[in-house]
Order: sequence, then C-alpha cells, then structure tokens
Amino acid sequence: MSQWAAPGSTAIVAVRQDIEPGWHTYWRNPGDSGGPTTLDWTLPAGVTAGDIVWPLPQRQRLRSLMNYGYSGEVYLPVTVTVPADAAPGSSLPLKVKAQFFVCSAEMCVPDDLSLSLDLPIREGAAPLDQRHGAAIQRIVGTAPRPAGVTARITLQDGVAMLSATGAPLAGRDPGPSYFFPFEPGVIDHAALQSGRYGPQGLTLALTPGADFAGAQQPIRGVLATALGAFEVVAEAGAPLPGAGGSGDLAPAPEGGANAATETGSGAGFVQAALFALLGGLILNLMPCVFPVLAMKAAALAGAAHDAPRARRDGLAFLAGVLAAFLLLAGVLLALRAAGQAAGWGFQLQSPAVIAGLALLMLAVGLNLSGVFHVGAGLQGVGSGPLARLGGAAAAFLTGVLAVVVAAPCTAPFMAVALGSALLMPWPMALTVFLMLGLGLALPYVLVSLTPGLLSRLPRPGPWMERLKGLLAFPMYGAAAWLVWVFARQSGAEALGLLLTAAVLAAFGLWLAGINQARRAEGGTAVVSAVAAALALISAFALVGVGARMPPETRERAAGNSALPSRPWSAAAVQAALSEGRPVLVNFTADWCVTCKINEAGALTSARTAEAFRAANAVYLVGDWTRRDDAITAELQRHGRSGVPLYLLYAPGEAEPRILPQLLTEGVVIEALEGATP
Repeated sequence: MSQWAAPGSTAIVAVRQDIEPGWHTYWRNPGDSGGPTTLDWTLPAGVTAGDIVWPLPQRQRLRSLMNYGYSGEVYLPVTVTVPADAAPGSSLPLKVKAQFFVCSAEMCVPDDLSLSLDLPIREGAAPLDQRHGAAIQRIVGTAPRPAGVTARITLQDGVAMLSATGAPLAGRDPGPSYFFPFEPGVIDHAALQSGRYGPQGLTLALTPGADFAGAQQPIRGVLATALGAFEVVAEAGAPLPGAGGSGDLAPAPEGGANAATETGSGAGFVQAALFALLGGLILNLMPCVFPVLAMKAAALAGAAHDAPRARRDGLAFLAGVLAAFLLLAGVLLALRAAGQAAGWGFQLQSPAVIAGLALLMLAVGLNLSGVFHVGAGLQGVGSGPLARLGGAAAAFLTGVLAVVVAAPCTAPFMAVALGSALLMPWPMALTVFLMLGLGLALPYVLVSLTPGLLSRLPRPGPWMERLKGLLAFPMYGAAAWLVWVFARQSGAEALGLLLTAAVLAAFGLWLAGINQARRAEGGTAVVSAVAAALALISAFALVGVGARMPPETRERAAGNSALPSRPWSAAAVQAALSEGRPVLVNFTADWCVTCKINEAGALTSARTAEAFRAANAVYLVGDWTRRDDAITAELQRHGRSGVPLYLLYAPGEAEPRILPQLLTEGVVIEALEGATP
C-alpha cells in the first residue's frame, strides 16, 4: 500500500485480481460451489504475513446455486510484519503462491500463480503507492470488522432467526440487509433472507443448511446493511429486544461490489449532508472562527439600516464561504485520488501554509488597527480598492477568510460527515462539503435577510471605529498562535526567520499605509512604495527559507499534563493490551484548537490522572502536526478525516470505543472505569 516500510512496522501488501467479464473468483466462504483464494507465503526470517483482509463479496446466483465472490478488479490485502532489525536501504523479498478458482457460468479453472515483491525498507512514514495505494487503502478502510454489534441465533419452527443490536444499527432503518456466514453449509445460501428492524437493530430469517448445528454453536459471519458491514458472532440464545417491530427490511439485491451498502448510499449521503450542516452551524461557536465572527457581526451592524446592502453582503459572504469550501474539497479529493493520504486540515500540516497564515492574520490585524487600508472601514466601506469593487467583494473575501481560519477546528458531527464524504463519489463528497459551508454561513445570511432582526442592531457611528481597533487583537492573537505552531513544526532556527519575516511584513505594510496617505493628499510616494515592496518580498523569501528547513527532532511532551504519554503505534497498543491494560489514544495536532482545549482541560486534571493510575491505563499520543500517513490511515479506518480522535481500547475487546470530540473530565473518567477489567 505504501512505497516502503520502516523497520519494526506493519506494512500492507495486496494480491490484485483483474477478472475478465463473465468470470469471477471467490470469497472466504465460496457459497454453493468453487473455492476461496489461498495464499502460501515464503518470507525472510523474522517476517510474518497475516490473513487476507476480505472485502465484502458480491452475491452471484447461478441457476439454483448462490456463490459469494468477486468480479472485475479486486484487491486482497494482507498485513506483513517487518522485523525491527531490518536494515534501512535494503529490501525484503516477499514470495507467495496464490491459488484461485476462476469460474464462469459454464466452467471453473483452477489457477496457480507464483508472485513476488521486493519491499523497500526505509526510515520514516511512507507515502501511499501512487498506482495502487489509494485502492488498497479504501479496501482496508471499508472491509467488514467487529463494531460492537451483539447477535443471537435461535431456531423457531425450522427457521434460524438471527437478531442483531448495537450502536451502529440503533435508531435507523438498516435498509437492505444480508448475512454472509464464514462457514459453508451453515445456511441455505440460495434461500431468501427476509427480516424486520426495530429501534435497536434487526432480525433476519435464515434457512438452515445441512451443517446447521441446531443453533447450539455460535455462527460467525458478516452482517451487511445499508449502514455498513460488520463482523458478528451469533451466540445461541433468545432474540434480542429491540430487534424488530418497526418495519420490514427491504430485500437485499444480488450482485454489485457492495450491493447492500450501495443501495443505501442515498440514505448515507443524506445523513452525511445533514451532519455537515449541523457541524457547520456549531463551527460558528468554535474559537478558531471567533475573530472572523466578530468582524462579520460588526460589518452587519454597519449595514443594519441599509437592507439592500445587508442582503448583498450576506449573499456575497455565503458565496465566499462556499467557493472556499469547494476549492478546499476539490484539492483534498484530488490529492486522495492521486494516492496521497490527506484529511481535514491537511494544509495545516505544511509549515509554509502555517507561516503564510500567520503573516495573513498579522496583516488583517494591522489593517483593522488602521496601519494601512484594503478598503476603508469594515467590509470595505469607503474609497479603498475593495470599496471601488463594491462592498460585496470585501464580504466575499471575508467568507473565504472564515473558511481559512476554521480549518484548525473540528465541530461535533463534522468528523462523521467528512469521514463519510471522502468515501463517496466526488459529486456527493463535494455536496457534503458545500453543506458544511452552508452551515457555517447560515446564521449571518439569515440575519442579513431578515429586516426585523436588522432593525434591532445599533446605527453606525464612532463606536464602529473603536470596535474595529478592538477586533484587531484577536487577529494578533491568532497570528501569535500560528507562530507557536510553526515553531513546533520547524524548530527554533526557522522560528527566528519567521519572526524576522513578520517584522519586515509589518514594516512593509506600514510603508504601504504611508504611501496610501500621501497619495490621498495628491502627492507621490515612490520611495515608500519601492521600500514597501522590497520589505514584503523579503518577508516572503524568509518564510520560504524557514518552511523548507528540516524539522527539529522532538518527542511530543505532555505539556502541563499530569499524564505521562508515549508515541502512538499499532504495536504499542497491542503491547499494552497484551499486558491487560486499557489504552487511551489521542490523535492530535498542535494546530488543532479543539485538541488543545481538550488537552488543557479534560486530559490534564488531577482527577483524570488518578483515574489513569487506578485503571493502570496507558496514554498514547499520535501527533498529526506534520504529515504522517500511518496516522492518516488509522483515522480513515475509524471513519474520520481529521483530528481530534480519541480511541479507548479495553482488554478483550476487538474494537476500541470512540470518545466524543469535545471531552470532559467526567467522560474520560467514566470511559476508563468501563474499560477496567
């Protein structure tokens, strides 16, 4: 999946099948005929290969038979453990004998292939393989896995009733659903699976097969629904409460790479769009957006008693927000299509972007302080360049600025919405991002379009100039915070260059203000214009040099936290679980404001530290401040596209519990108590 592997890491390789039309291969349970693909590995000493990560199969009917398998192109991923003593610069020869059954409606052909791959070994996180990495990553991210679904199987009048409940199924119509057993012969594969759903889950009626053990033995398999596909273990027992009574399940269609889930993609899209709208609304309350929110409010007050202008500015602000989100989403989707591991806030992993934003926040603050003018007054009312374009241009750019400063924050509902969007076709994904932008702009737009609300705002006056000066200080604060993030990313020497660049930028903008004043008086100011240009060019040159400097090696500290932390890795999680210890994983970044709020509160208190000691829990930190493809892949595996993400692993549990994005001390302590053996 990645271009290389690091010593001591776990790599993912895959066997790719490009199947001719009219032919198919088979899943782990082939159904009524055929046989599964098997892999026989020959590996260097110390290297081990895991089981195949099976994608959800298609149902392939052949007269009275029902098979489970694949057609077209399919990847069968396998994890490969690289020994810690593997030498960087070397390569590991991986050899595998793959045995397939390739079948059509008329015949089956067994096929044996001997495949090999030289896996390069290098230090550091590897980017995705440009040709196949994104496709393999998608398979790994969407493959069925345990997800907290409880299942029971019982025999009633010759029918095996499979009931399943759990958080992934609760409160919604699961849509077309189907159960794929791991073992052949347990059920009649060709028989219709009908069912019903309830407030907590669903019930499927299965026809027992020749090897059905009278519901006395657990039945393992995959439950595929429109809400997702989950590995379940159906223990013998009475039907679970809440698994019926709300309505009948639609029959699952046959064929398709993921028929049940694809059929329900409309419902999943609508849910993601609604979550994005709610997330955008809540984003207005996050600290990242506060400086621009204050500017919007002041600008709205300035146009409060000019309804046509207020409507124009409100719609222009909406257009700016939507245009910025559309551009951001387009770049993000293009990067992912090219095989890059990118998620929400990806641009903030670049020191050059952070440095540029710091200078931009400084420039906005100086503008509000009256050092220079880009249009006069709030939203460009007056005689400046933007004013000559019309106040709508300034409102549009304010909308763009709101999206830029919103990137470090993640609001509730956003993570689920954006994580789902990145797995959708691009038109749906872009629509979800636009809904997020609509939510962000909606309060301002509604007020600007409502005369009754506008009439309640105070009339413009000298107070607006005082407010303008006051609003400069949140911008200076934002600039200072971005400088701190840059220092964390790039180190002390690069910080010195950025601070010098900030001084030069401020000097250049001050000269620009003098030039504007001199020209307003009817004079010329060639010297100040040239000096301002040279200062600004020098500032951006220094930013470029600083951003390209190699980062200083540092261990992420716990800051003022009472919690000792270790760097996250999958191996560290498994090592702690093998000792019977709960594990809390904090995926964070220095530029993530939501992360820092949680770390300064819920994760730093003495009560939280005491709860960790009482539970003998391990605290691991995954630092996404700079690009890390391993962390990106882990975020996507849990349906997220950005930070924060908090995972609590309990010994004996196959999957972690995902904690809320906004933590409280009580949430963390309660979760630790629930994870203690």
